[in-house]
Amino acid sequence: MIEHFSIEKLELEGAYLFKPFIAIDKRGNFIKDYSRNYFKEQGIEHDLKEVFYTTSEVGVIRAIHFQEVKQQAKLVRCIAGEVYDVIIDLRKESTTYGQWRGFYLNDENHHSLYIPEGFGHGYLVLKPSIVAYKCAEDFYGKYDTGIIWDDPDLAIDWPLEKIDKVILSDKDLLLQTFKQYSERVK
Repeated sequence: MIEHFSIEKLELEGAYLFKPFIAIDKRGNFIKDYSRNYFKEQGIEHDLKEVFYTTSEVGVIRAIHFQEVKQQAKLVRCIAGEVYDVIIDLRKESTTYGQWRGFYLNDENHHSLYIPEGFGHGYLVLKPSIVAYKCAEDFYGKYDTGIIWDDPDLAIDWPLEKIDKVILSDKDLLLQTFKQYSERVK
């Protein structure tokens, strides 16, 4: 069985749900989850600068992170396990500013999210997972910041009923609120 690339434009401008090329036979799967040429044909400029992976246990929430300077467009895919992935439009000039959307990414559907510059990104781990990030900008720790995962103004509907407890980093416990971010950013 062969499935070809497909891309779905999301309601949040500039964000896409991407379904990779998959060839399945008795040996297993061959998956191509990035093609510079295919992206260009779709009008998406995404040249890779770095690729990294996170591993996480069930219940981990990686809060809504982003770089305020040297913003990163990302192509994110859960290559093992399952996560509930959330993206938030943080571009003040956007008509969808402050809106979020959530997606189940896992090792069965192989979907990726294309997250443009100016978005926040986080996820809740539902099964032990490995998540791959294909970034169009390097990571700079000094510019890394975020918004708390349970911000009342964003009111993200995390599927918490699927886990026993939430696990957060010390850093994520100290993040700003959406209101603080909105007041600070012009």
